[in-house]
Amino acid sequence: MTAAAAASSGDGVLIGSLFGIAFGDAEIGDMLTLATTGVFEMPKPSTDVLAVGDPVYWDDSAGLATSDDDTGNNNLIGVAVTAAGNPSSAVNVRLNGSI
Repeated sequence: MTAAAAASSGDGVLIGSLFGIAFGDAEIGDMLTLATTGVFEMPKPSTDVLAVGDPVYWDDSAGLATSDDDTGNNNLIGVAVTAAGNPSSAVNVRLNGSI
């Protein structure tokens, strides 16, 4: 797919309803490869608390995985596969690969 914004390898990328992890760097207009399934360590707000199996959403404006769906404004991207408490800054997420 074509990058709508610059992305670095490992960044979370949301294009419409499609979420994935960038495989490689891309500038606007470059071809971009995304991993849409698999388990990835993702940044989260340090105050978020997630248990194994909890739904994980993507806050695109903050560039963070979160437990907060923001009243439907954040996209569901997968589930937590490890617990992540306060004050941790990351959570392991199994991406759901769905749109």
